[in-house]
Amino acid sequence: MVRPISSPGSGLRGRRRECEALDQLLDTVRAGHSCVLVLRGESGVGKTALLDVVSEQASGCRVARVVGVESEADLPYAGLQRLCTPMVGRLEGLPGPQQDALRIAFGLRDGGAPDRFLVGLAVLTLLAEAAVERPLVCLIDDVQWLDRASVHALEFVARRVMAEQVAMVFAVREPGDSPVLVGLPELVVSGLGDADARLLLESALQGGLDERVRDRFIAETRGNPLALLELPRGLSANELAGGFAVPAGQPLVSRIEHSFHRRLRALPGDTQRLLLTAAAEPIGDVMLLWRAAGLLGITPDAATAAEDAGLIDFGAARVRFHHPLVRSAVYQAASTGDRHTVHRALAEATDPDADPDRRAWHRASATVEPDEAVAGELERSAARAESRGGVAAAAAFLGRATELTPDPSLRGVRAIAAAPAELEAGAPDLASGFLATAEMGPLDELQRAQIGRLRARIAFAVNRRAGGSGAVARCR
Repeated sequence: MVRPISSPGSGLRGRRRECEALDQLLDTVRAGHSCVLVLRGESGVGKTALLDVVSEQASGCRVARVVGVESEADLPYAGLQRLCTPMVGRLEGLPGPQQDALRIAFGLRDGGAPDRFLVGLAVLTLLAEAAVERPLVCLIDDVQWLDRASVHALEFVARRVMAEQVAMVFAVREPGDSPVLVGLPELVVSGLGDADARLLLESALQGGLDERVRDRFIAETRGNPLALLELPRGLSANELAGGFAVPAGQPLVSRIEHSFHRRLRALPGDTQRLLLTAAAEPIGDVMLLWRAAGLLGITPDAATAAEDAGLIDFGAARVRFHHPLVRSAVYQAASTGDRHTVHRALAEATDPDADPDRRAWHRASATVEPDEAVAGELERSAARAESRGGVAAAAAFLGRATELTPDPSLRGVRAIAAAPAELEAGAPDLASGFLATAEMGPLDELQRAQIGRLRARIAFAVNRRAGGSGAVARCR
């Protein structure tokens, strides 16, 4: 018997409206129809928890899930590749042009930049084929951190699924830098009501809480579930009994991350380094993580304290932080030197043949001084990204390659190449900065002419955007 998400005991407090909508979605896909829903809300409000319950209650369905990661936002089709990995075996059944487009997008074969229409159509066909045996539920979390190419493809599919037994649930942080998935059916997830917020807060406390402090706490968190659960951790009984105040003017996300910082600092050194290594590698490949950890001299025992602290799960195949803000808090709390160290280990642990671009990015993240070998790797990664249609990725690789180039003349060449890539990616300010870098070195007449033309293009783009044309903003 299928238990509705909205039934008592689902584990979600104060979410009847949201749960009923998700029940309807699962009923629809089980009945053989498609369904799409976009969950919008601030960080920590419970969107991921809702997706977790959908995954648990999707009996009779196949579930595919992906979480956007900020550090992958410039890697074209990285998110889409992770979502579709379990279905890659079905590629052979796709029509030839669709199959070729998706193989190029996923880096499975060489070729020119794939047509975005064909990529979207290929994903639609792939998901439909995967749903033939049993309904398919796709859960896409933290859409605001997915790479732009993946968002375009998934949005294309979401607007075209009809008779397929495919359900798609997106979770996106609002407010965001740029609206996505506009026009699709959506549900705004807001904070809990006062009564449910009180009960949730009490469940996170060991002792009593002054009534006035409790009311102020609930008001300042606006019923945000993650804030209610995380902020009391590490506070003394006296702070909770009376006089507790959240620092004025501190954004909610910063306050939540601060609570994670407190828990992180209480962990052993090896555990902190293991968490940092996991935070620096967004794939979540547990074997890759342990290879890097071994290079750092970290033993598997370090994982126990991290799991006991409720920060992360080390599965048999995947590593998963309990919330994206945990990953952010871990990475931001680390020193620059520690970040360089773990990126160096991750680069060494990454297969240069299977994933040369990610290895190059880790090497670059571990490099301080100009290094031609690393810069050359990044330039080659930029070419591969551009061939797959990843304009933002090509810009990111070329920009970092420019920074790490020791030779002034070659630095100018790479800066001139980075400028139009940044412009295409919607970042005219960065494009101007690279042109200024190029002008600091020796230039020939052709290069000066290239810079002049690029400055004209940048001025046109800026004026067009100022005139309200809605130029595409670069998403990170």
